[in-house]
Amino acid sequence: MQIDEIAWRSPDLGEARSVATSAGTLDYFDRGDGPCLVFSHGWLTNANLWRKVVDRLATSHRCVTLDLPLGSHRTPMRPDADLSPTSVAGLIAEVIEAVGLRNVTLVGNDSGGAYSQIAVARHPQHIGGLVLTSCETPDDPWPPAPFDALPGLALDPAALRAVLLTLADPAVRMSPPAYGLLLTEPVEPRVFDTYALAAIADDAILRDISKVMSATTSAAVHGAADILLGRRDLPVLLVWPEQDTVFPVEHARRYARSLVHGRIETITDSLSLTPEDRPDALVIAIAKFTTDRGCDRIRDCGQVWT
Repeated sequence: MQIDEIAWRSPDLGEARSVATSAGTLDYFDRGDGPCLVFSHGWLTNANLWRKVVDRLATSHRCVTLDLPLGSHRTPMRPDADLSPTSVAGLIAEVIEAVGLRNVTLVGNDSGGAYSQIAVARHPQHIGGLVLTSCETPDDPWPPAPFDALPGLALDPAALRAVLLTLADPAVRMSPPAYGLLLTEPVEPRVFDTYALAAIADDAILRDISKVMSATTSAAVHGAADILLGRRDLPVLLVWPEQDTVFPVEHARRYARSLVHGRIETITDSLSLTPEDRPDALVIAIAKFTTDRGCDRIRDCGQVWT
């Protein structure tokens, strides 16, 4: 396997950039102009997850897509970096602050949704709206079954690497213990390789994801959700596939009802990785959300949700 192939990112994401953070250099991609969207992915995916969504939204929005240190990234963090849930969420806030973004709509999928909730709860400045799709809610453990053994396994990076080595086989990737519960169809090989192979090709990437997984607890995201439930100034949209078995739609409905300004839109023909399965549905939902917030009329996207 070639490192440069694993480090490939779709040109649809826009210009590759990086920013110095408290944990090390973090890569991100910037494309488009208009109301700002910041995209967060989950474990064992990367910025490529959002390529189809960004390609459609960049004609009317500024799309900043993060390459978080979650096991498929291309730039390792410092060896001493803290990659606990609150610290990873803090990296999201650090990028928003460093790039000078304001009134951001933060969009998170899978565990990227968990980190996004923590980021909004702990660093509310400059974030004006939140879009969650197939991620942890107050009713879900983090990580959910059948991935709940990963934090314990990750205490031993060598044991985690042995498991991740199975992902070198494309047939294994679509099995239920891997990505099979998250995708309706396989991702194109070039992208899938960037998800599946980075941590087994680079010991520093493996070190990072081992830290991330072993530090994860449900309490981190549930505590953030408790804070968000009291927020009267934050619009939250949940876009959820009805067929999702990892993150049940009933949990998302309950969460949306409990939020002061929450609502849910359900979609079909998708599992948890909605940006891969149904980018078209996500684009429509996100664009409507920013319009309802007044972001199409106010470039600064500062209008309060009504």
